[in-house]
Amino acid sequence: MDLKTRIASIPGFPKEGIIFRDITPILADPEALAQTATEIGNFAKEVNADVIVAPEARGFMFGIPAAMDAKIPFIPVRKPGKLPRRTITETYTLEYGEDSLQMHAEDLKPGSRVLIVDDLLATGGTCEAIASMVRKEGSEVVGFAFVVELDDLKARAKFGDTPVLSLVHYEGE
Repeated sequence: MDLKTRIASIPGFPKEGIIFRDITPILADPEALAQTATEIGNFAKEVNADVIVAPEARGFMFGIPAAMDAKIPFIPVRKPGKLPRRTITETYTLEYGEDSLQMHAEDLKPGSRVLIVDDLLATGGTCEAIASMVRKEGSEVVGFAFVVELDDLKARAKFGDTPVLSLVHYEGE
């Protein structure tokens, strides 16, 4: 199925000049969600990932089923203060300020081969921060997977030679 037909485009949200790409119709369609999980799960196998790491909240929606499909562990990345055990933190720059992400320090084993999954690739800042945490823990980022990529923002260039999978592309729309 063409997943693009399952994504709603909402002009003017959250502000004028923006077209919001709403992936929730994929979640409401069991076949579309299964296809998404399978395609990302297959990519995890292709890059020989042994763990999927994804940020809350929308990254969880696709990272967990993909990890189940690939039969590999899933590690959540959350906003500060949401994880109960010892965490590692990465602070990164946003357009207007800073943000931070955390994951449990002992969940990612050194030498792990990590696929980072998120719903949308726009600027790439969140995934760059996650990749930095992964590398600091002695693991390797072997790929990035997204449901949607905004091609005109050219964020995939930030990932160098690391393989990137995007299931749906939008260019200048």
